[in-house]
Amino acid sequence: MAEDERLKGLSIVVPAYNCETGLGELVKRLEGILAAFGSAYELILVDDGSRDGTWGRVLEMAAKYPWIRGIGLLRNYGQHNALLCGIRAARYDTIITMDDDLQNPPEEIPKLLAKLAEGWDVVYGTPEVQQHGFWRNLASRMTKRALQSAVGAANARNVSAFRALRTEIREAFRHYHGPFVSIDVLLSWGTSRFSAQTVRHDIRGQGLSNYTFRKLASHAIDMMTGFSIWPLRLASFVGFAAALFGIAVLMYVIIRYILAGGSVPGFPFLASIIAIFAGAQLFALGIMGEYLARMHFRAMDRPTYAVRQDTRAGERGTS
Repeated sequence: MAEDERLKGLSIVVPAYNCETGLGELVKRLEGILAAFGSAYELILVDDGSRDGTWGRVLEMAAKYPWIRGIGLLRNYGQHNALLCGIRAARYDTIITMDDDLQNPPEEIPKLLAKLAEGWDVVYGTPEVQQHGFWRNLASRMTKRALQSAVGAANARNVSAFRALRTEIREAFRHYHGPFVSIDVLLSWGTSRFSAQTVRHDIRGQGLSNYTFRKLASHAIDMMTGFSIWPLRLASFVGFAAALFGIAVLMYVIIRYILAGGSVPGFPFLASIIAIFAGAQLFALGIMGEYLARMHFRAMDRPTYAVRQDTRAGERGTS
């Protein structure tokens, strides 16, 4: 939709994955909140290749409620890829993104919109208290640390899946088609006007989180190597430090030879030096390998996502 054709209203984007039993409650609670916006609102449910009956429920509700749009992806691409699909499909000038598990209470949406109306471009709903376990919280902190190099330390601290943003920002990443997606990094391409609003964070009503420690750690690595050169700089620093250490050892050997008239005895000492240099080299090669792998995937032109079915458009598509 062209910039001047964008409608005034609200688009809610929810990536849905294996949430068949909870979608009804989500829609019910959203309906009560969205009714305050008159007729200018929509709910976009992006089924991210669910293995249960989620897509069937999405079709049911899209047939029942004209303001619900369902988009089914061909396979599981990941939460951020599904979000990107929904953000690109949004028709209205303001977008809310939220999870499907009701840990982001729909009743808190007016708080985000009020903060957005102050002139910000992106507002994050920061939880008063995180309702996650130790490992999930640890992985979340790792992800936010990874974000710091791309979006800034202050913004990274407030990042959450509960966001309000102006739709015009998506113009900054309209042509992005890489397989590795971080919505928060892409948003930073379009604006630096970020803010946060404290909101309630509820306990997950049913089921288990699909974001495990391993997945969050993998996402953090993807962000560091896909949207930042910080790891390459770290590899350079490690290599430089190892070189300085080697020079210091060489000076020690030379000075000892001059003063004592003999070399440093012992194989363990030499073996440890070799191990240090070998480790530094492998560390640097591993980081460069990560970057080369991402260049390889981009050269393959893998799509960010592929749509199997769209309840509004009725056709397939890729991006």
